[in-house]
Amino acid sequence: MRIWAGAHAVDDFYQGLVPAAVPYFVLQRDFSYVQASGLALAATLGSALPQVPIGLLADRYRLRWMSPLGISLAGIGAGLSGLAPSYPLVFALLLMAGVGIAMFHPPAGRDARRAAGGSATAMSYFAAGGSVGFFVGPALVTPALDNLGVGATALFIPPAVLMGFVLLRHHQRTAGTADKKVQRQGADRPWRFAALTAVEVVRSTISTGLNTFISLYWIRHLEASSGLGGTALTLELGGGVLGTLLGGRLADRVGMVRTVQIGNAAMLPALWLMLVCDDKYLALPLALLVGLVSNIPFAVLIKLGQDYLPSRPGTAAGVTLGLAVSAGGLFMPLLGIVATHYGPRGALMVLATVPVLAVLLSTTLREPAHPEHEPARATPAEST
Repeated sequence: MRIWAGAHAVDDFYQGLVPAAVPYFVLQRDFSYVQASGLALAATLGSALPQVPIGLLADRYRLRWMSPLGISLAGIGAGLSGLAPSYPLVFALLLMAGVGIAMFHPPAGRDARRAAGGSATAMSYFAAGGSVGFFVGPALVTPALDNLGVGATALFIPPAVLMGFVLLRHHQRTAGTADKKVQRQGADRPWRFAALTAVEVVRSTISTGLNTFISLYWIRHLEASSGLGGTALTLELGGGVLGTLLGGRLADRVGMVRTVQIGNAAMLPALWLMLVCDDKYLALPLALLVGLVSNIPFAVLIKLGQDYLPSRPGTAAGVTLGLAVSAGGLFMPLLGIVATHYGPRGALMVLATVPVLAVLLSTTLREPAHPEHEPARATPAEST
């Protein structure tokens, strides 16, 4: 699990690199705001749309090379984008980086599930690795691009290539053991999985909105400096890492569905407490709290999704880690309209009511049956 958590951190580092680098294309390459939004869209589409077909392939065939190749492509595409001389080439490279990120998640989620051995705590390490990578990305990229220019993105190619090699070697060492494992699988529950996906989309809308507007809320409403606004965002993202780890441990104690419901319900008071507090310093711990409680269900939903689709763990991981998480970005234009008329606080007040929908949707979830109560059958990969 250490290897898979580390690989997930490296892969999602490049998801954090793209939004940190886009402003430098505007400042140093004179790209327009429309072009800048196109770059963000390229990375999002590349990482979201291929997740389901890649997941289906990962469930049908072993494809041990897919996650090492994906993580390498993510780093190479994002790293070379700062050196590309023209907008179409930058767009293509960021699209390639997004596809690389998409290639990593389904097979990595499948293999991490096998390594976790049914433990929600172990899966929380894998999920937290991605949160750490996304959190560290802007923290490392921003000072590098500040001092060396947008071409400094190339400095971040080696970690992806190195981790791709580590994963490839790991697959070679464990190939015999993995092939000999016969997993007991239960019946797929597509309707439960559809309800879980709806919960994921709602939560993704909240998470993406918080990441977008929390700094602006500190700067515009609380009249804080841009540095303090960045601190609020850092605390919110850091709280997300802690919440992911807490959720895994909580699920092993009280159950996965109850943990999801607790996390969704806790978002309501946490968000409103942050919005009620008008002191820019006293509100900082509340930003940490918001990040913590909003991420309690994150790793649990990944494992629960794979339990609802036990014959297709790669597809389930592709949806829960990629497609559903990215879908929240589709609602950002609506929040942008609200923020234009009522400021960042207005956008956050809308987000503070959305957890009600997540709570209602999570009441349709049920704990999956234990594997020993289900008939054994081979996975499609094992049949192949």
